[in-house]
This record gives sequence, structure tokens and C-alpha cells, in this order.
Amino acid sequence: MRCLSILALLALTSTLFAQRNASIPDPDPEIERKTFILPEGFEVSLWAADPLLAKPIQMNFDSKGRLWVASSEVYPQIKPGQKADDKILILEDTKGTGVADKTTIFARGLLIPTAVEPDQFGGCYAADSTDMVHFSKPNEKGESTVKRIVLSGFGTEDTHHILHTFRTGPDCRLYMSQSIYIHSHIETPNGVRRLNAGGIWQFQPESEKLEVFARGWVNTWGTAWNKYGATFATDGAGGEGINYVVPGAAYVTARDVARILPGLNPGSPKYCGLDVVSGRHLPDDWQQNLITNDFRGHRVCRYIVQEDGSGYVAKEQKEVIRSTHPAFRPIDVKMGPDGAIYIADWYNPIIQHGEVDFRDERRDKTHGRIWKVTAKGRPLVAKPTISGAKVEDLLELLKSPEDFTRGHARRELATRPMNDVLPKLSSWLLNQKEDSAALEALWVRQSLNAVDIDLLSKCFRSTSPDVRASACRVAGDWVNRHTDISFKLPLLAKDDHPRVRMEAVRALAELKTIEAVTAIASALAKPMDKWLDYAVWQSLRETKETWLPKVKDGSFDFGGDPKKLVFALKAVGEANTGVVLANLLLKGKVDKAKIPDLLMTICEVGNAKDLEFVITATQEQPELQRRILPAVEQSIKSRKLPKTNDAANVLVKLLTEAKDPETRRITTRILGLWKHEPARQSIEALSKSTSEDPAITALNRAAAYESLASYGDAKAVAFIKASLTDASDRQALMALVKLDTKAAAQATPKFLTNDSASAFLDSLFSAFIGQKNGTTELTKALADTKLSADVAKVGIRAARASAQPDMALIDALSKAGQLDAAK
Repeated sequence: MRCLSILALLALTSTLFAQRNASIPDPDPEIERKTFILPEGFEVSLWAADPLLAKPIQMNFDSKGRLWVASSEVYPQIKPGQKADDKILILEDTKGTGVADKTTIFARGLLIPTAVEPDQFGGCYAADSTDMVHFSKPNEKGESTVKRIVLSGFGTEDTHHILHTFRTGPDCRLYMSQSIYIHSHIETPNGVRRLNAGGIWQFQPESEKLEVFARGWVNTWGTAWNKYGATFATDGAGGEGINYVVPGAAYVTARDVARILPGLNPGSPKYCGLDVVSGRHLPDDWQQNLITNDFRGHRVCRYIVQEDGSGYVAKEQKEVIRSTHPAFRPIDVKMGPDGAIYIADWYNPIIQHGEVDFRDERRDKTHGRIWKVTAKGRPLVAKPTISGAKVEDLLELLKSPEDFTRGHARRELATRPMNDVLPKLSSWLLNQKEDSAALEALWVRQSLNAVDIDLLSKCFRSTSPDVRASACRVAGDWVNRHTDISFKLPLLAKDDHPRVRMEAVRALAELKTIEAVTAIASALAKPMDKWLDYAVWQSLRETKETWLPKVKDGSFDFGGDPKKLVFALKAVGEANTGVVLANLLLKGKVDKAKIPDLLMTICEVGNAKDLEFVITATQEQPELQRRILPAVEQSIKSRKLPKTNDAANVLVKLLTEAKDPETRRITTRILGLWKHEPARQSIEALSKSTSEDPAITALNRAAAYESLASYGDAKAVAFIKASLTDASDRQALMALVKLDTKAAAQATPKFLTNDSASAFLDSLFSAFIGQKNGTTELTKALADTKLSADVAKVGIRAARASAQPDMALIDALSKAGQLDAAK
């Protein structure tokens, strides 16, 4: 870890040094283009460059195939007295030559606009510092004449962390990002919404409902969906690579959360922008890959994403583009309507926000490029007709291989009258055989806010787990609007596929009913992974007010399953978990067959008083006692739980009266862990006891000496040393190694006889190796000692197996055992 930290520091220092010593390159785009290295079979061309645009920050295509760009020549900070005049630009290839030839300044007068997303009516949403704004009503020149502040109050603490990166999801909702230094308090028609630090917002344009979709990351800077609606994100200042986004989850840097999810590629560079490859123009092995930008490393990266339980794994591939040009700064990447990859190049030798002076003259304020990557020998996709198309034609576009086309067709359908779309949608769906068509139809209905239980049920029955999982997410949006959904969703929480269970669990959390809570917990009965475990955990936290009071009053116990109950109590951080469980037991709310599991669970999560309850509750039940006491011992060891007098008194009595030898041994060790003085004499007596069965004698003595070693005081040391007069009392020697390593080493040679059991020797040598100065003291003690070759070999084997073999000990053992190199 230390090496990794040093490497990271060196990399950062190198980057900063390069920034501070950056030189201004020749701005000729052709010089830059010649530095690009692409995979075999690909080529890159310049689609647009200054003066058509300058300083692109984010870009999105509209349904007409025009590219909208948020452009800021002011970034990173406006000068005192300077008039804000940043712009929203529209770039077009009006001649069909494959190169942009027209720029329209759609809106101007903005201050560092960091996002733009065109709507279906010729306008756009944009991020304008602390405001989310909407521009509309273009005049004959294509310039917006109306600016409306939609939401205000987004934080402004850092200009490269402010509201940014707008994307439209499969549900036709707008997803927006903010980053770690930002504190946003937004007044909406549905109440105040807050997000302190980084995260992704979800906004419904029709209702203006704003919610936090996920939180965390350092500089949240890319959101995208695969063809089935699974969500991914990138971080422009983190190191987790691709992030798989569970709705409502928290990720690295999230504030005031008890638990976070990791990214898929820990240790990756910082990435900005994100899109999913799809369509006929690009090769089959690129389909549904993720593409993102390493703007510091002058690269556009590609990841293959594969299913992994309820989540995914992402594996980096050869870059889409890499370059040695110091000003190539890929800052956004999008799939175009023609199936090509478009890259927004911010073009700047200086990217550091704070380490290089804001007014440094080397900061480029005028250049910018859009590069276009295509596959050689493969035709581009014909630009689809979406804007103004008939409903019937738009429905046919929902079968397109291109995510771009399907997404914009859905968005266009969402603007049409519902009574025109829905009947035709139902008729169209009757003729479709693919389950993916049903999912597309479901998203259309979701965007129109038109609940369809039959269609949802059809998707629930799909043979594709991806379709079922996405249907569960839609169901979460509708679940409080139709009672049938609350009856169907619980079945999906038990689905064979873990991602379906995960999405169902997150949807059920919206219900806030005890039936939904029961269904959420039912997912625990099947195999778990980190994504699903988190989803159940988060969902139980969100429904806490529904179930926790009922658990405490004994009216609800998660079906009598202690494991589910404890998972839930741990999820909400219930401080009195053990008390709650004990009360259920006392009230007779637990099935008899599950009492042992419940008691062991109390041991796992309870406090000292809870352990006392367990010990006293089982004192008249020897069989149950024997099952439970190991859990008591483990809890004391792992969580250092102190004794209570009542518990200790029960165990002292058990120490002398228990008929089961194993119960006595466990009790002995527990009393030692508690250093319970009234038990010492009985434990000392046990160390000298004998039995007709030598094995039982050895076990009893081992437990007694282990217990005395736990006392760890001078009295215990003296007693154990006195026990070493008999060379057969190996258990005493093992205990002494922990208490007085030097004395144990000096006593060891007389124990290393030819008939020493190999298991004992292994344990003894390992005990010395595990103690500080243990090998040193043993090496000294072995001087002038003669051992059998077999005994010496056992010691050498143990020494060599350690993380840092002590060669002095190995040499001493070799000499004592008369082992030379040849032998």
C-alpha cells in the first residue's frame, strides 16, 4: 500500500510539474491529428474546430442530428468587472460532407455553462453556474429568445464542481451531476431537496420533481445507460474507474453515510464523460462497451462490461485514441446519430484548476475541437428522421440497433398526445416478438406517466433477466400508484437472477409497508453479493420507520428468521440489538427450533448484558448450553466484551458442576478471558487433573493453561513455570511462550525429544515465530543442543514458512540436528 501511495504521489507531482512547465503548442488541428494513435481498422477526422467553436465543456446531439455544445471562454474564473458571455452553440453539417460547416449561437451571456441537453421542442436545458435554466423560442436566426430559471440554489464553491453533465435516461428524465465541494439546497414544487457534496440528480421536466439518484464520488462527471437501462458513472477526480450505479446508493466521498459501494476499477485514472457504444457502424466486439476520457493522459478509453452477479465487472481495452499532443484534452464523448464516436477536445496545455494561476497566459481561451472516430470500410448509419416523424414511424425506430435512435425516438414520443401514442403503441407491440420491444414500450409509457400493469407483468415474465430487472426499476416509479404492483414485486425479490432481486428490492423500498419489508428481507434467503447485500441493507434503512417499532413491540419478527432480523437491526445501526432479540425470546415470539440460532445471533451482535442473558438463560439446558458457549467465547475474544458478575458466577458454578468435559473447557477459557479471580484455583486444579483417556487429559490441561495465560499476571507466570518440571506437560510450555518467551525458550530443549509429536512441534515452533523476539530467544536456547534430524527438520520447515524466515534460527536448527547442505 505504501508503494502504491508513493507511486500515486510521484504521478501527481509529475503532472503538476508538467503543468507548471507547459509550453503552448502550434494550434494547427492537423498537427494534433497526426499524433493520434487508434486501434487497427479505425480512423479519426476533424469534424469541427475553432472558429466554429471554442472551449467545449459538454455536448449532446438533438433528434435532428445537430450537436449542442456548452462553451466557456471564461473558465476557470471570470475577471473582476468582466461581462459574462459564455455560450450554448449548435453545430451542424448542413452539406452532408461529414464535417460541421455551420455554428449557431443559441444562447449567450452565461457564466461557465457546464452542461447542455437539447429538448424536443427546439430548446435546451443548461447549467448556468448556480442555476438550471431552460432556453426556448428560437427566432429566425436560431437564437433563443426566452430564458427561464427552472431550479436555483445549486452550490458554487468550485467552478469545476458546479452543476454539470446533463444526460437524458431511458425514462426520459434528466440526470445531472454535481461534485464534492458543492452544497446544494434547491426549492422545488415538491419541497426542498439537498445534496451536500457529489452525486447525481434526477429531474422530471413535466412535474419538475427533483430527487437525488445516487450520491458520492469526487467529481461526478459522466452518466450512461446500457441498452437495458443499467446505469454507469465516471469520476473526473476519483480513482475507481467505471462505477455501476445502484439507485439510491452512496459511493466514495458520500457524506454522512454508514456504507458505500466501490467502483469497478480501483486505481484507475480520473475519467470524464461516458457513453455506451452501439450500432451497425462499429464492430460487434465493441457493442455495449463503455467509452470515457482520461483527459490528463490524453486518451479516450474503452471498457468491456460483463455481468457479475447482481452487478458488473469492467475490463479496460486498447484505447479508442491516445495522443502525445500536450493540448489534447478529451472532455466529453458521445455516440453520434451516424454511429460514429464524437470527442469534444477542450484543447488546453493547462488543465490544473488550482495549481496553476487562474490568469496564467498559457491557459487557452479560444480553441476547441470535435473529433470523429469511424471504422474503416464500414458504412455510417443513415441519419434517422425523428423530429416531426409520425408516431407509427417512431415506434418502428424503437427496434433500431442504435441506442441513440431508440433513445431519441422515445423522447419524441413522450412529447406527443397520449391518446395518439398509447393505442398505436399497444397495436405495435402485438406484432413484436422480442422482449426488448416490450421494455422499450414500457419506457415510453413511463415517460408519458401512463401506468400499464399488463405490460409491466409481461416484462416481469420475460425470459431475459435484463428486461425483468429494468421492469423492476420502472415498477419502483409506479409502485405507489397501483396496488397490483405491490403484489407482483415481492415475487421478483426471489427471482433466480441476482440483479432482478436487487432492482426489486430497491423498488420495494418505495412502498414503506410491512409486506414490502418482508419481501425485501426475503432476498437474503438466496446467495448474496456486494451489490445485492447493499441494496437490501439500504432498503431496510429506508423503511426503518415501518418495521423497527413493530420489532420492538414484538408484533413483527421477519418471519421468525433470526438472521434476517439481525441483518435488519444491523442495517439501521440499532444500538440495542441484543435487547430487542432477548425481548422477543422472553415474550415467546420465537419458534422453538430457531431459539439456538437466535441466541447465537445475540452473541454476535449483543453487548455484555446480552451475553449475561444468554448465559443465564441456558444454564439449566446442558445441550443448548454446549451449542451456545462457543459463540459466547468467540464474541468475548473478537469484541472484547467485559464480564458481568452474574454471568461470571454462573460460569464458576458450571466450571465445577458441568458433566460435559467440553463445556467445562470452554467455561475455563471464558473465565480466563475475563480474568475472573474466584475461578483461578479451580482452573489451576484442572491443569493438574488426569483422566482415564489421555486425550481428554491433554485437552483439559490445554484449556486450563490457555486460560491462565489469559490472566497474564505474575501469579499465572509463576504457576506455569512451576509446571514445567515435567517434560511431558507440553500445554504449560505453549502457554509460557506468550507470557515469558525467554523462559519458555530456555525450557524448550528438554521438550524436543525423539518421540515429540509432529503436531506439537509444529505448534511450538510456530508459537515462537509468532512472538516478538521469539526466534532470537529460541536460537540462543538451541546453542550446544543436540536434536534428532526429524525434530530439526520440523523447526526448519516452520521457520521457512514464515513471512520473514529467520536464517539464524534455521542455522541453529541445522547445527543442532547435524544437517549439512548435502543432506
